[in-house]
Amino acid sequence: MATTPIIFYIFLIFTGASILATVALYTRQSLIVAYMALGVLLGPWGLAWVDDPALISHVSDIGIIFLLFLLGLNLDPKNLIHLLKSTTWITLASSAVFAMLGFGVAYAFGFNTVESLIVAAAMMFSSTIIGLKLLPTTVLHHQYTGEIVISILLLQDLIAIGVMLLINAAGGTGLHVWEIVQIAVALPLLALFCYLFERYILVKLLAHFDRIQEFIFLVAIGWCLGIAELAHSIHLSHEIGAFVAGVSIANSPIALFISESLKPLRDFFLVLFFFSLGAAFNLHVVGSVLMPALILAGLVLFIKPWVFAVLLRHIPNAKPQALEIGVRLGQVSEFSLLVAYVAHEHGVVGDPIYYLIQTTTILTFIVSSYWIVMRYPTPIAMSDKLRRD
Repeated sequence: MATTPIIFYIFLIFTGASILATVALYTRQSLIVAYMALGVLLGPWGLAWVDDPALISHVSDIGIIFLLFLLGLNLDPKNLIHLLKSTTWITLASSAVFAMLGFGVAYAFGFNTVESLIVAAAMMFSSTIIGLKLLPTTVLHHQYTGEIVISILLLQDLIAIGVMLLINAAGGTGLHVWEIVQIAVALPLLALFCYLFERYILVKLLAHFDRIQEFIFLVAIGWCLGIAELAHSIHLSHEIGAFVAGVSIANSPIALFISESLKPLRDFFLVLFFFSLGAAFNLHVVGSVLMPALILAGLVLFIKPWVFAVLLRHIPNAKPQALEIGVRLGQVSEFSLLVAYVAHEHGVVGDPIYYLIQTTTILTFIVSSYWIVMRYPTPIAMSDKLRRD
């Protein structure tokens, strides 16, 4: 019987990941970098043993959904609402600064106004996956640091959705007033639905069958993916839906059990996610955009942490961790890749801008993850002193 591609791909990815992860740990490198390097090596632009990275990418998106769900499980809803009020102006101000940075660099290298605006939009966001994957779930989540990081990333996700709607309009699909209204009311309605369903139905089911761990596990996955899909159907993202689903049951007595049960499943899909990022890295076109990508990545890595640090010092309780928060948010986002993809697919930009954003994003992923792992507490820190889960 012939091996199906997905089984063969998973065999290659996890066998290769185990080998490169071992090398990375011995050489004190980030595991995330090892996974992306494996993608470059085995992907279509390397050895081409995995010649359909899009298949892996679609599967790996589940890992981000689980990650946001688990992070929501550790957040008190009251604290989250208070933080969103405090960080809204910080998110908007920082996004404006980073947008101007991206526009200026792109325009200086001869790209037109529309192309420069797409680069500007891509630079506004920080990586949800880097920021949260490297955030200890049992330490910083109960401190101000983790809560601020999550609230800023959540607001950035909402901005990213708006940007992609505008790109769709620019590409000729049109932007209807109803879509704008729908997005404006979708998040509070989704939160209200989750609150009512959890309070009157879900909590009773979980309490009645709390001795059957398999049932709890299945209900948790169903709740996470179900709300994620509901969010997507009302023009929010799967990630926002999963996060709201997690927050809605954060005060449940079995939240800790659910969190621990889903961690291995989350990590399985996240390995696939980072591999797919590396596999999409086209080495043959890097040369044409390498100089602007290096300059843009360098500026992002240097300026983003300090911009966040300066802005966060205006929140009294955040002053001691301001620079750390800035470093954790100091890279370009996977949403930037999505913005570039949508703009490219709609004919708003051509290949150069698409690969410029892709190259810049991956460069900042590599450097930023290494910086965080070496300096701050993370679940995959090299030293015992910094390792926190």
